[in-house]
Amino acid sequence: MPRFPSYDATELTYHVHGAGPPLVCLPGGPGRASSYLDKLGGLSAYRTLIMLDHRGTGESEVPADPASYRCDRLVDDVEALRQHLGLDRMSLLGHSAGGDLAQLYAARFPDRLERLLLITPALRATGTEPVGQDDALAARAGEWWYRGARAARATWQEAVAGGASLADTAALRLAAAPFSYGRWDERARAHREADAWERADAATEGFYAGFEPDTAAVRAALATLDVPVLVLAGELDPMPAPPAARALTDLFPYGELVVQDRAGHYPWVDDGPTFARLVLTHLTAVAPHTA
Repeated sequence: MPRFPSYDATELTYHVHGAGPPLVCLPGGPGRASSYLDKLGGLSAYRTLIMLDHRGTGESEVPADPASYRCDRLVDDVEALRQHLGLDRMSLLGHSAGGDLAQLYAARFPDRLERLLLITPALRATGTEPVGQDDALAARAGEWWYRGARAARATWQEAVAGGASLADTAALRLAAAPFSYGRWDERARAHREADAWERADAATEGFYAGFEPDTAAVRAALATLDVPVLVLAGELDPMPAPPAARALTDLFPYGELVVQDRAGHYPWVDDGPTFARLVLTHLTAVAPHTA
């Protein structure tokens, strides 16, 4: 797999899938190898997907400084990748926690972006309130797994607030996983079970450790971002629920919110062709400020 040295000489790996114009992809988790993104529902048939394994995850090297796992410091890895690829400007996709990283990159390097795609993104970088979460959870009350998953989710959140480790909460996270998918079927279960070997605990725990963003500054920077921005939310995803995704979208001058029907936090797993179509429609649309 191709590798490159980042700003501190940590060797990072990325994976290349497909053909067409490049789309740089930042995985979430946080701390999960990019393999969980797969081919993004067939999007690789239309774009060259360049999927970064964040430091200490997948096939990338473990950094000498554990503090460099932190979300805002990973921005320099993304910039090092852009330079390595020789791209003057790039289209950048961030999923989940990778969405926070993508937003921080956009705030620091707006002139290096062609488009920004935030797929079921995290909200910490901008301090966006997670509105709609309770309604999204309650909407699944008719599912056979609801009662057990809802209890596990509440216990998991309490444990995290009490300082429980990632290992301590593994069983609870798995029990609450159905909320992350539009259908809790065999495909969804296999995708979730892969988390056990795709996740690096140190990278997960370090991603938000000590992360205290200046959300007002981030918001101010994103308010001047002169590129098209797609925020894609899953209709059934509690985090972010569509109302929170709308609030995030409204921060961008050229933001577009798309809600994928019957999808959760991993919309390409729920319905790959629909996900690929929605993303491709955005990528091929004329930028609104140049039309």
